[in-house]
Formats: sequence, C-alpha cells, structure tokens
Amino acid sequence: MSIPLLAYKPSSQNQRVAGYEVPNEDTPRFYRLEECIDSNDVQELIWSAYRQVFSEHETLKSFRQVNLESQLKNRAISVREFIRGLAKTEAFYRLVVETNSNYRIVELCLKRILGRAPYNKDEEIAWSIKIATKGIDGFIDALINSEEYETNFGDTTVPYQRRRYKDRPFNLVTPRYADYWRDKLENERYKWGAVSNFLEMARSINPRPVSNTVTVQTDNIKIPDMTREGKPQGVPVSINPAASFPLR
Repeated sequence: MSIPLLAYKPSSQNQRVAGYEVPNEDTPRFYRLEECIDSNDVQELIWSAYRQVFSEHETLKSFRQVNLESQLKNRAISVREFIRGLAKTEAFYRLVVETNSNYRIVELCLKRILGRAPYNKDEEIAWSIKIATKGIDGFIDALINSEEYETNFGDTTVPYQRRRYKDRPFNLVTPRYADYWRDKLENERYKWGAVSNFLEMARSINPRPVSNTVTVQTDNIKIPDMTREGKPQGVPVSINPAASFPLR
C-alpha cells in the first residue's frame, strides 16, 4: 500500500502570479508539436526536450533515444510521453538519480518537468516519500500525470521554466549534483602532496612497542688485562740504559 502524497502549502512564486513583463531574452521559447510544420521543426523540439530533461548544453550520442525520437517524429507518441521516456532512461538515472539524494532529485525534477522550483521543504519531503514508496519511475509518473503538468504543458508542449524572473535559467544556476557529492569526488581524486595519499601506508605499518628500560647482557663481555703482569708471553720489555734520572 503506497502512502498518498502528504499535504503541503504552496508558497507564492512568480509563476503563480500573473505577470506584465515585456518579452525579452529571458522569456522562454515555447516548443509545441502542433506548430511544427516540417522535420526541422520537430528536430528542434526534440533537442529542446533533451536540454530540458538532461540540462546538458551538449547532447552526447550516448544520451540519444533513437526509438523515442522515431515514435515522436511519426506522431506515434505525444510530447508528454517523450518527456516521460527521457526521464526514465539510464542516462537520466546516471546523471541525476545516482548522484543525488531524494530531496535533491525532487528539486531537479520539479525544475525540469514542472518548470518551477520546490515551494518549500514540506513539498520536498512529501515528494521524497513518494520516491521511497513508489520508486523513481512512480515519482516521474506522478509528476507528468499531475494536474499542474496538464494545465501548463499538456500533451504537445515541451516543459520550460515558467516566467524566468529569478535564478534564471535553472540549467545555468543549478549544478547537476550537490556539494556533498562534489566533495566526495574530490576526496577520491588523487592529489599530489596530499597527506591523505600516505594515510593507508601509515596505517599498514605495525611498529613494535618500545620500553623505557634498557637491558644490557654483560655475561659474554670480556675485559682485556692491561696490567704489566698480564702482558702476553714472548713480548720483550726494552729498557733504555741512557735514560737519566735526577739526583737528589
């Protein structure tokens, strides 16, 4: 039995309030399937979906999903299903899910799929429980099947950052992983001259305990006899007869 989504109070964000901004370079571009008149327009829509879901400026060949692209070009699936398929790929799992905590996954998926930041910590907790109970696929389905997604994007529009008024755009101000994962990678990376390089070697040394008392074995020590009587036999003793002594 899955736990229903916990209730939370949405805070006021700019995308929830009607705006009067004059369109400029910060205004997001909309990609809608019904507005595509040729294959080039469809290809641009596909690239925009890759950028939105993966948030990578350069789409690698290994990221591409040829089967999903072919189905979208033939109108066999909707843009909504194309977004769903991209968010459930192994590439998305490696880029986002594998390198982040549940709270961080909620933040990134809300920004990329619903086009907004989390309202507050309560919403992050509520959706993280959904991940824990239904898995990452169930969490993505809940977002894409939500009323908020239907109202803002429907079946034919690629998700976008709604009303880029603060922290714009998301893919430029939100790194792929948080600082704790970055620090973990930094600690694992070999650094010349770092003390951590020698910790393993130092732990492998097993020094013997040293006592403060010193014991000297004197049983086998031989002290030579340096007296005249103890002089070795056969060594003549010479006396100089010319030696003079003072007279008293």
